[in-house]
Amino acid sequence: MADGIQVMLRFQKVPTDFCMNQHDAFRLLSQLTLGGSEISAPCYASRREEQAKIGGTLGNLTERGWSEFESLASANHVIVRAFRAIRVRMASENYSPCTAWAEHAIKAEQARISYALSCLEPICEALEDAGRVTVIKSLDHWPDLGNDLDLYTDAEAPAVAAIMRSRFNARVERQSWGDRMANKWNFIVPGLPEPVEVHVGRLGQMGEQNLIGKSVTASAGGAKFGTHSFRVPSAEDRILISTLQRMYRHFYIRLCDVLDIARLIEEDLVDYDYLRSLAQLAGIWEGVATYLKIVNEYVKEFRGAGLALPAYITSAARFGMEQVHFARNFLRVRVLPHCAQLYAAELSRLLWNGEIVSTLRLSLMPALATAAALKHKLTDSDKGIW
Repeated sequence: MADGIQVMLRFQKVPTDFCMNQHDAFRLLSQLTLGGSEISAPCYASRREEQAKIGGTLGNLTERGWSEFESLASANHVIVRAFRAIRVRMASENYSPCTAWAEHAIKAEQARISYALSCLEPICEALEDAGRVTVIKSLDHWPDLGNDLDLYTDAEAPAVAAIMRSRFNARVERQSWGDRMANKWNFIVPGLPEPVEVHVGRLGQMGEQNLIGKSVTASAGGAKFGTHSFRVPSAEDRILISTLQRMYRHFYIRLCDVLDIARLIEEDLVDYDYLRSLAQLAGIWEGVATYLKIVNEYVKEFRGAGLALPAYITSAARFGMEQVHFARNFLRVRVLPHCAQLYAAELSRLLWNGEIVSTLRLSLMPALATAAALKHKLTDSDKGIW
């Protein structure tokens, strides 16, 4: 214990304007949320020292440093989980200013979440008049919440728009080219800071995945989130949707994604045979396997032990953390050549399945991506395209 205190004291001797660089801050968030409290014997000394560093680092953050740290946690949808860990740690270390800052951040985020869910519940209930509605992505991060409220429905788009306008006075945001292809609609509801994003009948960057959409509707079940109830996807569909987002659309992984997937695996909620079967039919099995391998390796880095994944998953993966690097808030996945190969495999499978419409949709993605890249280079924004 004395050694740990000495390490902490060394870290207190820092400039008064002390802030962390983004990468160090991201690793600190990872340690807080993934590291846990138990330390295995083989890595006891190094983990003990690392945990001591956490206390010293947080204890010396300035107001600007805390603000930047909170902003990074918000971008990764881990404010509640990370700051709860900070609150416990700082209380035990007697850092009362840090404890108060953490408590303030948690209360503010929980107030945002509570209000968002109180608005989302009646929206879901109203849209049920037109078809079945499932909350996707947003609630995967519980007790945190995403920056927008994502829904999937098998209703018709005109019916969805009519309900949102007439019952909630919602304004429909102009669709980008990508939104049109994905059959995705964004609604701005007065008084609700988060946009409501409704995926109508299709999933995937180009709306190519109607098979997964059908599975979401068929397999969704009810769940409680605080005092509110929503239909949410099965564990397998959550992994498939997350894979489409991370490995086939954005090519970056947030810390919340790692935590969300790890929790599903640790709680033994995943039917891996069903996951593989559906992913193969959808043409994204290698993407799923790669995504799970990356999550597993990142978890292992901070815990000393990985997740219990079947061997056939890691063997099907195209790559792991060696093709991932941190930049601009997130873990970035290298697009070329590996992610491009995942796209080609999905396209080939859809064509093999005889899904002509989905194949044609997906075949337009390179052109759309080129247009988005060109516009971003000229205007520093791809708004209106993606």
